[in-house]
Amino acid sequence: MFSWAKNAVGLTEPVYGSSAVQSVSSQLPPTSPQWTALQKPSLAWEVMSGTNVETKTFYMTSSTGKLGLVQVIYSDVLGIRTTAQFNCKIIDAATATPELWCSDNLDNVKFSADKQGFSATGVSMEISEDGSSYRIKGNVNKSCIVDITFKRSTEGFVAGKDGITSFGTDPAKPWGRMYHKFWPRCEVSGSFITQKGEVDFGGKGAFIHCLQGMKPHFAAARWNFATFHSPSYSAILMEFTTPPSYGESVIAVGGIASASEVLIAGPQPAVVHNTTAPDSDNEWPEPKNTTFTWKGLDKDGKEVKGTLGGDIGKRMDRVDVMGEMPKFVKNIVAGVANTKPYIYQYCPKMTLKLEVDGQVTEEEGQLFMEATFIS
Repeated sequence: MFSWAKNAVGLTEPVYGSSAVQSVSSQLPPTSPQWTALQKPSLAWEVMSGTNVETKTFYMTSSTGKLGLVQVIYSDVLGIRTTAQFNCKIIDAATATPELWCSDNLDNVKFSADKQGFSATGVSMEISEDGSSYRIKGNVNKSCIVDITFKRSTEGFVAGKDGITSFGTDPAKPWGRMYHKFWPRCEVSGSFITQKGEVDFGGKGAFIHCLQGMKPHFAAARWNFATFHSPSYSAILMEFTTPPSYGESVIAVGGIASASEVLIAGPQPAVVHNTTAPDSDNEWPEPKNTTFTWKGLDKDGKEVKGTLGGDIGKRMDRVDVMGEMPKFVKNIVAGVANTKPYIYQYCPKMTLKLEVDGQVTEEEGQLFMEATFIS
C-alpha cells in the first residue's frame, strides 16, 4: 500500500532542470504590454481530473480597518477523491491580530453547466451575467455567516497571453501547468456575521482564480504573495519558486491598477526577503523586511515602476497548512510527501512608490502579504 501511494502521490521527481518549465514570462515580446484582459469565459472552474488544486480567493480591505478573506478550494487527489473547502478569515489590521478563522469541508458540491457557478450545502458563489461581479454567500459555519459582493473597478488580467506556466520536457505536451487570474481592484460590499456581531467589509478588494494543475509540492516549493490598496492605487503580486527538480525557477506575476484602469501587469521581478530570522519551531526563514517590485509599460508605452518595501512588523499569523487539510489529503501528504507547509502572514501599513515616465508619486495604503514554505 505504501509503495502504491508513494508512486501515485510522488515523493521525489527526477531533476529535469529549468528547461522543463515554460514560464509565462516568455509569451509576449518585451516591447509590448505583458498582459491580456481577462474575459468572463476564462473565469470558469476547470474541475480537472487527476491530482490538482483549484481556488477562488477574495481578499478584502475594509474602510473600518478590518481585513478579510473568503476562499473556496476544490482539489482532486490521485483522480480518486475530490474535496472542497470553504475558508473565512477576519483580521484586525491595526493590531495585526487574527480575530476569526473558519475552515469547513463542503458537501454536495455542484458546478453550473457553464462551470461559472459553484454551490455546496451552505455555500454559493455566483458571477454576474456581465462578468463584472461575484457574490459569495456562506452559512456552513454559524460562527461566520458570509454575504459579500465583489465588483471589479478595472479590467481583470492574466500575465502574457493566457497566464499559464507549463511543466514538461516537451513544451507541446506539458504534464502540468500553473496559472493565476486577477481582478486587482474591486469595490466590496457586504458583511460577515459572527458570534460577536456583524463585521462590515465595505471597502476595497482583490480576487484571484488559481490553478495548480499537477501535484502541488512538485509545482512549487515556496510562495510569496502581496495585495495592497491605497486611496488611488491597488497592487497585487504572486510569486512561486519551483523545487530543485525544475531548477528552482522563480516565476512572479502581478500588476498595478488605478481606481479605473490597469496601469501595468504581467511577469514581474522576484520578491526579495531583505532580512529573515529562523522560526524557532520549524527553522523556516521567516521574513522581517521585504521588497516587492513591479515593472512594465503602460498603454502609452511609458515605463512604470512600483515599489513596496521595508520592515513588515510583527507576524499576524502562522498557518500550519497540514492542520487545515481534509483528513484524506493530510494522511497522504504527511505520510508520503514529507512536506512541512507553513504560511506566514503580515499586514503592515506601507507606502507605494510609483514612478511613471520618471515622475514619482507616493501613497500610503494597507498591505496584506504571505510567505509560504512547502518543501
